[in-house]
Amino acid sequence: MSARNEARLWLAQRATAALLAPCVLVHLATLVFAVRAGLSAQAILERTHGSLAWGVFYSAFVLAAALHGAIGLRTVAAEWLGWRGAGADAASAFAGLALALLGLRAVAAVVL
Repeated sequence: MSARNEARLWLAQRATAALLAPCVLVHLATLVFAVRAGLSAQAILERTHGSLAWGVFYSAFVLAAALHGAIGLRTVAAEWLGWRGAGADAASAFAGLALALLGLRAVAAVVL
């Protein structure tokens, strides 16, 4: 892969980390609130059902996590396993796509 593409992946890794940090904080704060309020899973689902805001929030969270994870897996494969090139790129892309699809399916189940 070219140095330019490596630099883009490096930047994407940092950008997704910057998005993930506040998403994790909001998610954890929401969980703490729900637990302290004594909300059941059903009550939480009733509150999130049909919410465009939660759908957008968790979709962005999932997509950022999937991209961040895929780039990280690619880096781990290169550094620890010495696996580089098109095969490693394809495997990490597949992993990222699988994470994104599974995560978006979960978002749809909670919001729709």
